[in-house]
Amino acid sequence: MAMVKGTRTRTGSVRLPEITAPEDMAPQDARDVSKVFFARLAALEEGTAEHQYARNTLIEMNMSLVRYAAGRFRHRSDEMEDIVQVGMIGLIKAIDRFELSRDTQFATFAVPYIVGEIKRFFRDTSWAVHVPRRLQEARVELAKAKEELSTRLGRAPRVAELAALMDLSEDEVIEAQVASNGYSSTSLDAAVHGDPDESESPLVDFIGEEDPALELVEDFHALAPLIAELSERDRRILHLRFVDELTQAQIGERLGVSQMHVSRLLARTLQRLRAGMLTPAG
Repeated sequence: MAMVKGTRTRTGSVRLPEITAPEDMAPQDARDVSKVFFARLAALEEGTAEHQYARNTLIEMNMSLVRYAAGRFRHRSDEMEDIVQVGMIGLIKAIDRFELSRDTQFATFAVPYIVGEIKRFFRDTSWAVHVPRRLQEARVELAKAKEELSTRLGRAPRVAELAALMDLSEDEVIEAQVASNGYSSTSLDAAVHGDPDESESPLVDFIGEEDPALELVEDFHALAPLIAELSERDRRILHLRFVDELTQAQIGERLGVSQMHVSRLLARTLQRLRAGMLTPAG
């Protein structure tokens, strides 16, 4: 059972309570106490012991959200422990991005992050061959369209019929069909039958190495014009934060502004980029 057993010694007029066993705190208590910790976290400098204490306590207090979200996937064959660990990544991302000024409860804000991280884990580990995200999603829609048309027509649907139902071009349907082959795998030791005059070779000899940077190409392509529209100051802040990996306090020193001001500017810029990435191209 979680207990508040006094205050954490530090400077300043506002003190954070020290929580005993925060992971066992009841959900309602966690919601109330989390507000106090989020308010203080926003005012603390990154990298300090107190900032780390507040952040870690928020993670432990809200672990019940991860267990709740993970429970939706109990039907999966994956180990529940792995699912919970992946969900924790989503919880941490939500804590780092949440702002009390949002007109929403933290639980409402965090659960989509947690579920999204778990679904991403399934997507990336279920495919035998990695294919772009849009093609993974197209495979699901393709399967539904095939089932619907097969039932309606009493035969296997043609590419043109699938394209009309899915509102895609025939080339896009064919691309999705080819990508679907990556969902299952064949042993790398399986023999490949080539020229009759040549000896058989294992499949592994014909497979190239995966370039992990390829999965970022689409995101970079969509993000580049959005970054180009930012002001020079906003672009510099992004560079200092995500390229030079400076803390918000260090960026504030470079720009001659407070860490809180940097935090607000960074949050505003990331929200603008996120909205741009999620807006369908016109």
